[in-house]
Amino acid sequence: MKVKFLGHAAFLITSDTGVRIITDPYKPGCFDGGIKYDQITEEADIVTISHEHDDHNETKINGDPTFVKSADARVIKDIKISGVNVYHDTSKGKERGTNIIFNMIIDRMNIVHLGDLGHDLSHEEIEGIGNVDVLFIPVGGYFTIDAKVAESVIKTLKPKIVIPMHFKTDKCGFPIAAIDDFVQGKEVEKIDRELEVTKESLPEKTTVYVLSPTK
Repeated sequence: MKVKFLGHAAFLITSDTGVRIITDPYKPGCFDGGIKYDQITEEADIVTISHEHDDHNETKINGDPTFVKSADARVIKDIKISGVNVYHDTSKGKERGTNIIFNMIIDRMNIVHLGDLGHDLSHEEIEGIGNVDVLFIPVGGYFTIDAKVAESVIKTLKPKIVIPMHFKTDKCGFPIAAIDDFVQGKEVEKIDRELEVTKESLPEKTTVYVLSPTK
């Protein structure tokens, strides 16, 4: 499996058999220019959308993909996808609505994208997610969980690999924290290219990979 960070919460995940999944694609220029990442031009077979906010729900994606916008379990091109319904805030959705955590079984690994998770996880939600190999987690705070809550989620889920997302960069003008708050005091692996992961290469202890956005 290869992972390419497109920006914000958008990743291109390519399975060993060539199936391409794009997660939470953003609309360039949305929110009055708050998102400055370039248009996503990569093709996809599957697009997951955790919630209907413009920095996560672009539908102009090349490749005639199948869009997944609900938590219903399904299989698309041999990729098993299911979801856990959660919230975008700590008020059960009263502030920012709902959010879907997506589980995807890719190359025998459980890949989990938390979308814009806005709260710590309940016991029921943790059980719904199950064992995690690769976790995509928001860390910027304000609109999502912050670095402190992200730490709690990671300790609970015990993923093999952690990939932070939804943090402030030169191309994201949102009032959220940069990656520094999350990585402070941690040993991290910085990746300026695609990350390649196999079931056999998963680390024994939780490892944080910080990917550079390509857009």
